[in-house]
Amino acid sequence: MTARRPSSVATRAWQRMLSGRRLDLLDPSPLDIEIADIAHGLARVARWNGQTSGAHIFSVAQHTLLVEAVMREQMPRVDARFRLAAMLHDAPEYVIGDMISPFKAVLGGDYKVVEKRLLAAIHMRFGLPPSLADEITRAIKAADRGAAYLEATHLAGFSVSEAKRLFGRDPGLPEATVRDYLTPWTAARAEKQFLARFELLSSA
Repeated sequence: MTARRPSSVATRAWQRMLSGRRLDLLDPSPLDIEIADIAHGLARVARWNGQTSGAHIFSVAQHTLLVEAVMREQMPRVDARFRLAAMLHDAPEYVIGDMISPFKAVLGGDYKVVEKRLLAAIHMRFGLPPSLADEITRAIKAADRGAAYLEATHLAGFSVSEAKRLFGRDPGLPEATVRDYLTPWTAARAEKQFLARFELLSSA
């Protein structure tokens, strides 16, 4: 890993976390990443820029749990490590927020570089490869699109035909699972369930 570059007030590119860690966005160290910070942040970041129905935001933390549930449905025998990777696929957003896809297209490649660097550091912190095999990356992306389909049609006002065109088909989760995961939770519940699922998958 390259040497950490000195920071100054004028060029600050780090964020102080509630754990006391200081995460540098330009040179993120796995040692500065804590799962409690990730859970706390993601539970308070809104998907769809907050344009969802319900008494609470639909958080990125809840979205990541939905993605992991979709992946389990699509690949029942997939290794727990890769289900953990699915759950952490949007973990960089605890620092950089959830940019909607149209805005990412406007920003161009620089955003993706920062996001990819953060995700690699997060993977290393929790014992995952910095870069996943293409097959696993595709499977996570498919689960992400399935979750987006459900969110779009249940929470974000999309028609079924529009959601199919943009996100693909309904992933076919059991109705009880859909009801639970598509009812926006409080931030406290999203944080708690994210941490509980992380503990289960990381110890499997």
